Amino acid sequence: MHRDEAKKKAQALVDQMTLEEAASQLSYQAPAIERLGVPSYNWWNEALHGVARAGMATMYPQAIGMGATFDPELVEELGDISATEGRAKYNAASRHGDTDIYKGLTFWSPNINIFRDPRWGRGQETFGEDPTLTGEIGAAYVRGLQGKGDTMKAAACAKHFAVHSGPEDLRHEFDAVVSKKDMAETYLPAFKKLVTEAKVESVMGAYNRTNGEPCCASKDLMGRLRGDWGFEGHFVSDCWAIKDFHEGHHVTDNPVDSAAMALNAGCDLNCGCTYEKLIAAVMAGKLSEDKIRESAVRLFTTRYMLGIMGEGSAYDDIPYTVVECEEHLRKAEETARKSCVLVKNNGLLPLDMSKIRTVGVIGPNANSFSSLIGNYHGTASRYITIQTGLQDALAGKARVLCSEGCHLYLDKMSSLSQEKDDRLSEALTVAENSDVVIIVVGLDETLEGEQGDTGNPYGSADKLDLLLPASQRRMMDAVLKVGKPTVICLTAGSAIDLKEAGDMADAVMVCWYPGSQGGKAVADLLLGEASPSGKLPVTFYRNEQLQEMPAFTDYSLQGRTYRYFEGEPLYPFGYGLTYGDVYVQAASVEKTADGVTVHATVKNDGAMDTEDVVQIYCQNEGSKNAPLHPRLVAFRRVSVSAGKTEHVSVSVKQTAFLVVNEAGDFVKEGNVKLYVGMGQPDARTQSLTGHASVTVDC
Repeated sequence: MHRDEAKKKAQALVDQMTLEEAASQLSYQAPAIERLGVPSYNWWNEALHGVARAGMATMYPQAIGMGATFDPELVEELGDISATEGRAKYNAASRHGDTDIYKGLTFWSPNINIFRDPRWGRGQETFGEDPTLTGEIGAAYVRGLQGKGDTMKAAACAKHFAVHSGPEDLRHEFDAVVSKKDMAETYLPAFKKLVTEAKVESVMGAYNRTNGEPCCASKDLMGRLRGDWGFEGHFVSDCWAIKDFHEGHHVTDNPVDSAAMALNAGCDLNCGCTYEKLIAAVMAGKLSEDKIRESAVRLFTTRYMLGIMGEGSAYDDIPYTVVECEEHLRKAEETARKSCVLVKNNGLLPLDMSKIRTVGVIGPNANSFSSLIGNYHGTASRYITIQTGLQDALAGKARVLCSEGCHLYLDKMSSLSQEKDDRLSEALTVAENSDVVIIVVGLDETLEGEQGDTGNPYGSADKLDLLLPASQRRMMDAVLKVGKPTVICLTAGSAIDLKEAGDMADAVMVCWYPGSQGGKAVADLLLGEASPSGKLPVTFYRNEQLQEMPAFTDYSLQGRTYRYFEGEPLYPFGYGLTYGDVYVQAASVEKTADGVTVHATVKNDGAMDTEDVVQIYCQNEGSKNAPLHPRLVAFRRVSVSAGKTEHVSVSVKQTAFLVVNEAGDFVKEGNVKLYVGMGQPDARTQSLTGHASVTVDC
C-alpha cells in the first residue's frame, strides 16, 4: 500500500480514537482497541543478522562479517531472507493469537553507527568504520528487508541516531560532543543514505546526548531528519532511553516532562514505559493532543503499509517451512565464506591434504556455539563449529584430534584443578601428534557486546585493550613453540592484536562470528574448496597504538579509523588476501552526467580462481579539509579466474569528490585523484599484497 493511501487510512482510524486510546498506541506494547477492530501489536523485533530472539531462524554472520563481504547484492538477499522468515514466523504466531515481543514485522535493524574506536563492544553490530561502506551495505539490507512490492515486506530501522559508539557503561548519561565537520563527514552520511535513498521506514534514537541534546529529543537531529532529508516514517526511542532524560542526563525533572520533551521533538514510539505519562503531560499543558494523534497516525501508517490491519497481503501465504530452509542455509554459508578475511599466509593455505594425515584442532572457540553467533542472534536448529566443519570435511580422509586448550578467559577449566593451564598438556599433545594445527581463539558475546546483555568480566561490554585473554595467549604461545605448521582462526567482532602468536603462525584468518553454518564455510576455505575474499571493514591496530588515540570518550576522528590514523596499522582497512594474486593492471575515468565511471582492468596472476574486491579511494590534493588519507568512495566485487583478466566498471557520483569544511558544508576543493586497487593506496597494504593501486586524475 502506498504511503499516501496508508496515511489516509491511519488518519481516519486515529480520528475515531479517544485521546487515551491514541496515547496507548505510542508504546512498543500497543494494546488492542477492540471497539475499532485494532489488534494488539508489539513493535519490538530484531533482525541484525537473521531474525533474532524468537526461536528458530537462519543465522548468518554477525553484521561486522556482513560488512567484510563488501557485497551489497548479497546483503540485500540476506535482508530478504530476514523479511521472508520474519513473515513466516509472524503468520504462524498470529494464527495462534501470539502478539508477544519479537513476533512482529518491525525490525530494529540495521545498526549503522560508525565503529570509530576498536574498544567498543557493540562495534560487532555495525558494518565497520567507513561511512561509504556502512551506507552501501546498510541501504542494501534495508532494501532487502522492506522489499519492492506494493505491501512492505517488513519495516527496517536505522539505528542509533546519531553519534553513538560507546563507552557502553556511560551511554545513559553521556554527551557525545562532535564537530560539525565530523558530524557531516562521518556520523550522518549513512543515516542520510538510508533515509533518502533506501527509504528506511523507521529511525531509532540513541541513548546518549549529542552536543548537549538527548538524541531522542534533539532539535538538531530531528531537524535534519524530518526537515532536510524529508523523512516520512516513524521515530522510535532506544529502550528506556526517554527515562534517561530525568535519571541520567538530568535535562528534565520527572517522567511527565521527559515524555512531553520526547513527543514534542518528534519521537513517535517509546520503547519503555515513560509514555504512560503522556496524558498527564497533556493535562499539565506541556503537550498538545494533536502531537499524540500525529505520532499515532505515523505508527498506523507503517502498520497499514505492512498490510497487517486486516486487509491482508500476498505475504500472508508465506509458510513456516521457509524458516531455515536449505536455500537460506546455503546463503548463510556463502556469506560466511565471503566474510572471512585472510590476513596472513606464508603458503600453508590452502592445506594440501595429500601430505596431511592428522589435523589438530585446538582452542576454546573451536567447538563453541557462542563463537558462531555474536550478539542479537537468533537460534539455529544446528550449529556447525569450525571443529565439526573440519571433522565433516575430513571424515575418512584424515584424523582430527581436538583439545579446548584453555578456558575462554579464566585461568583454568576445572575449579578443582591446578592454579592455571589445566588443559595445556592436552593441547601440546594434540599438536605433537598432528601434521598441521588449527588454533581457534577469540572472543564471544560474554567478552564484547552491549551493556547489560553480557557477563563481561571487565565490568562493562567494551574491551580494555586489543589483546586476547591471558589464558588464550599462554596457550597459543605454547602450542606454536611445538613447531608444527599452524593456522590461527580468529572469531571475534573487532580488531585483535595476536602479538607474537600472529608473527609465529603460518597463516591467520579472521572469521568474525560466522553464523550457524560458519564451521563449514571456514573448513571449505582452509581446505581450498573456495578462496577467501573478505576485506577488513575496520582497521586492525597494534595494541600499543591505543595509547596514541584520543580518549574513548572523545568523539573526534583524529587518530582513529583509516582516514585519520597517523601510524602504521597491523592490518589496514580494506585489506584481505586470496588464494589468487589479483591486482588492477590499468584504470581510466569516463565522465558521466552525475560523476564518473571508473573502468578497471583486473588480472589474476595466481593459480586459483577467486573473488576479490575492486576498491576506489579518493583524495583531494591541496585541500585543507580533506581527510588525512584517501577515502573509500566506491567498490565492486569481481570474480577472476586463474590467469585471466576481467574488466570492471564502477560508477562514482560527483558528490563523492566533495570535502567537508569546519562549518559542516560539502565543498569542492583541491585536485581530485582516484586510486583503484584491491585495497587502500597505502604503504602497508602495498607491502602486504605486493601490489600498488593505479592512480588516475579526475
